[in-house]
Order: sequence, then C-alpha cells, then structure tokens
Amino acid sequence: MSWSWRFETAAGEPADPGDLATAEFSAQGDAESWLGEFWRELAEAGVAQVRLFEDGREVYGPMSLAAQQE
Repeated sequence: MSWSWRFETAAGEPADPGDLATAEFSAQGDAESWLGEFWRELAEAGVAQVRLFEDGREVYGPMSLAAQQE
C-alpha cells in the first residue's frame, strides 16, 4: 500500500507545496506524522487543505490547514 497527500487551495484546486512535495509513504501513520510536522510550512506555501489517499483511493479530506483559534 502507498499513502500520499493531495495539496489544494481553499477552492479545491491543486496547490503547489514547493519544496515540501512528498513521495509516497508506506503507512498511514507515516503520512500523518509528516503532515503534523510540516502543516505550518505547507500553509505558508499557499496550501489551504489536504486530502489523504491510499493507492489512489481517497481516505479522508478535505482537511483544513488553518490554525485553530483558541
């Protein structure tokens, strides 16, 4: 199995994550851990939301990268 992220604008259009474009991950947890480390940098690069895919099948999304207000 391979896991990958699709990066999108707030309108759902493809977004360019710049240097943070990733290869595929071998496990869902690896993909999610990577996103947990780099979501702020992705948001700064113009990515507004992401979708997680397993072997081309959407698992979940869109998930906003906007910081939560406390």
